[in-house]
Amino acid sequence: METTAHSPLPVPLHPGLPILGNTLAFLRNPLSTLHTLQRQHDRLVHLRIGGRNQYLVLRPEDVKHVMQENHRNYGRSPAFEILKVFLGNGLLTSDGDFWRRQRRLAQPAFHRQRLAALTTTMIAETASWIAELKQHNTKQPVNISQAFMDITMRIVCKTLFGSDTTGKLDGLSSALDTLNYLANKKMLSPIRFPYSWPTPDNVRSKRARMQVDSFIYGVIDQRRQRDEDKDDLLGMLLSAEDEDTGEKMSDQQLRDECVTIFSAGHETTAVSMAWTIYLLSQHPDVLARLQTESRTVLGDATTPAPEAFRSLTYTLQVVQESLRLYPPAWIMSRRAHNPDHIGPYTIPAGDTALISPYLLHRDPANWPDPDRFDPDRFAPGGPKEQLHSYAYLPFGGGPRLCIGNQFALMEMQILLAMLVRSFEFTPVVNQRIIPNPLITLRPNQAVRINLL
Repeated sequence: METTAHSPLPVPLHPGLPILGNTLAFLRNPLSTLHTLQRQHDRLVHLRIGGRNQYLVLRPEDVKHVMQENHRNYGRSPAFEILKVFLGNGLLTSDGDFWRRQRRLAQPAFHRQRLAALTTTMIAETASWIAELKQHNTKQPVNISQAFMDITMRIVCKTLFGSDTTGKLDGLSSALDTLNYLANKKMLSPIRFPYSWPTPDNVRSKRARMQVDSFIYGVIDQRRQRDEDKDDLLGMLLSAEDEDTGEKMSDQQLRDECVTIFSAGHETTAVSMAWTIYLLSQHPDVLARLQTESRTVLGDATTPAPEAFRSLTYTLQVVQESLRLYPPAWIMSRRAHNPDHIGPYTIPAGDTALISPYLLHRDPANWPDPDRFDPDRFAPGGPKEQLHSYAYLPFGGGPRLCIGNQFALMEMQILLAMLVRSFEFTPVVNQRIIPNPLITLRPNQAVRINLL
């Protein structure tokens, strides 16, 4: 990437309102605002949002510079302080040397060979879920958004905690939903009261967090007392040792990583699956091709062998294209520790670089007819392979690439293949689904589908 030692040019400032800058435009319609910025600017654009200077990075090669080549110059932005209240100091919210240590400790739990052992659990839980869906009254549409929330919760609990969650999921799911809702609300609010103030939302948040903590600390304590080696994610995290010091994770660190895995492995996967099913309901030709592959490859076994899913190439393409159109992490932010030079421009120290996978994934310069759903973009040897590696970022990039990306992709393939193998489905008439950009890119309402 071209850089200069000094930057004589200011980053172009996008017009905004006095004092408020571009804040209202982002609050009212962030996705439309992003598209406007993409049309009107070429490389970087200076915005004033929430009283802060923020710089939207538009080119994949410059995104790579921020996220990979010069990543040590960038830390978590102030927005992550809100998430810290809910998630703690886990991989998603931590920074610097502490983050690097935690990443080293957690990485082995997500190696491909370790994940292979969890695939059997995913398949078994999905088979039970499919059996339950078959009991549904076919005359009534299925709330597939909620159905995916339920199954992803079951999968993440079973793969994270093994059998230690039996009969305890309802309260945990409700508490996590409350924390997620309140985090979204606080993130979007222009007025943020300190967490220590006893506002109704803060009281609800503390109560939900206590419920989550009681459950997770209880499982950790139980596991330590039994001194068992279990082949689930918690077992792997408990046994992880720092290669330099021999230290293991404290209970607090384990709690924070468990909550982070919960949030990433539950809500984001469920939202992505809801988008995928919605897209398939609008494209029956893609659905038919997907069903042919799943029924041919998986056969009629209730719990197909894990190896079979590796042959579902078109299923993976569908998942990848759905993540292109609706990436859960639709925007990311990084704060510059020191001034950074990108071409003729400078991002000043203390200011924020904004990166939008949603915008990168719909850039017509890289993706012809970008709003069209076309899984063949990801076919072997297809158009995606000709693009810059940072034109497609559903899981981020650089050292902070989502640690659970392979877990999520495998889970989505299993859920999708086993669902379309078992059912025909059609869209609900007059259901208008549009993106709702909260912390994650959710549908504006529950996706409902007719399962036949």
